Amino acid sequence: MLLQPSSPVERIHALFLTGGGLFGLPAYGGVVRYLEEHKTGFDWGTPDLRIPIVVAAVIDDLAVGDPRVRPDAEAAYRACAAASTGPVAEGSVGVGAGATVGKMHRRRGFGGMKGGLGTASLAVGDVVVSALAVVNAAGDILDWRSGRMVAGARRPSGGFADSVEVMKEALRTRGADLRLDDPALHSTTLLVVATNVALEKTALTKVANMGNCGASRAIRPHHTTGDGDQLFALSTGRLERHDVPLTTVGALAADVAAEAVVRGVTMAASAPDWPAVRDL
Repeated sequence: MLLQPSSPVERIHALFLTGGGLFGLPAYGGVVRYLEEHKTGFDWGTPDLRIPIVVAAVIDDLAVGDPRVRPDAEAAYRACAAASTGPVAEGSVGVGAGATVGKMHRRRGFGGMKGGLGTASLAVGDVVVSALAVVNAAGDILDWRSGRMVAGARRPSGGFADSVEVMKEALRTRGADLRLDDPALHSTTLLVVATNVALEKTALTKVANMGNCGASRAIRPHHTTGDGDQLFALSTGRLERHDVPLTTVGALAADVAAEAVVRGVTMAASAPDWPAVRDL
């Protein structure tokens, strides 16, 4: 509810994305501690007290590696201390370390592939729109420009299975097992789109809607019953340009969101039973 346009809170102080499933969410306490130590947060009206507003989201990656290895508050604190304005690491790093894609037909013997973290940015004049994607989707990943499959469900004999076509074929076959490996919240793609154009929350909600359409260009199918997908739209507020149409910002957000999703898989490294694009 905090991020809804009706909420009186207009500014957040951190966005925390993590793996580890629900076990990873408590690690956000490390972000809160770091910000509090640096006097960052809302003035609560109490002397020397500021309350950091930290928005957190998590992916389920417990099927990759040791499920007992999870981020904790100390790891999150160290991540804050190590933050910089330099390029963001991509691939199988951070929240993207255990991300996977193409998982909904594993009972049919179709293996999935490695997902990861991808970024994209576009500067047109003085307007900047960027995206960060944590690609952990049940569906396949497509090149959003050509429609060619980049990563996803794989046939035992080699090559991609095309998850939607597999579902169609099952529907055509009388007596076929129609069940999918798509349990609730086991797949979640997290997206952040951000711009330097100063925008209020209601406008950012529209940017989020349009950015989400970009993700659907690259993920097929997107928003499945097992996906807990989230997209956050942010503004740094550094560019006061009232002549830039909101539709323009949203259109660019959709493009960079789609590109970030593709980079999330193309930059990933393989894990046991989860090959990466670079290995094919």
